[in-house]
Amino acid sequence: MKTSALLLCSLFLGLANGLLAQTAHQWLRKGDQEYLEQRYADSESNYRKALERKNSPQGQYNLGNSIYQQKRYQEALTRYENAAKKATNSTDKAAAYHNLGNTFFQLNELDKSINAFKQALRLNPNDKETKFNLALAQQRKKQEEQQKQRSSSNDDKNQNQNQQQPQSNQGQKPNQDPKQNQQQNQNQQQNQGQAQERQEQAPPPNLSQKEAQNLLKIMDEEERKVQGKMKKAQGRPKSGKDW
Repeated sequence: MKTSALLLCSLFLGLANGLLAQTAHQWLRKGDQEYLEQRYADSESNYRKALERKNSPQGQYNLGNSIYQQKRYQEALTRYENAAKKATNSTDKAAAYHNLGNTFFQLNELDKSINAFKQALRLNPNDKETKFNLALAQQRKKQEEQQKQRSSSNDDKNQNQNQQQPQSNQGQKPNQDPKQNQQQNQNQQQNQGQAQERQEQAPPPNLSQKEAQNLLKIMDEEERKVQGKMKKAQGRPKSGKDW
């Protein structure tokens, strides 16, 4: 009698486990159909029901996919990590690491994304999609590093310009009278004009003293002639109609 009772209990437990497993499978299949129809919230609900009945790597992986499609990337990471730990073959593990790489990429954690893709390729070296995603993540990382270098270079350049700015003011006197500045400028311009006039009137080099004196006399006579012509022109009436 005891043996029969134990046998019945074993049969009952076996049937119960089979029913639970079958129910988990059914929830998974239902979730898969909703996922294909892009009903991600519904598929998430059914995957969770499947996991309540059987915590399988497939259930964790599929639930991660539904959450990922809803852009809850941080939560999806946990599901993919669980799937990678529980997977019993290299193909399933590679798929979990592949999606881990995608999720880290969305979170802009590029180093972790690259490492996940590399791990997926160790398990499945011929996966072209993983190779493409790995190259994409590496390219994104390179672009960000170049952008940081340019930004750092611009910051250094601006800092150097700010450091040089006070030095340009060292020669300026504070509280200087504007009128005094104006007078100084006028005096400077007048001195420059006189110097230029002296330079123009000065005889050319390599002349003897007598030649230089004769040249200066000729220049004076020409200047007097020009001034006389200007006075005569100023005394003439302007052309126009007479009243």
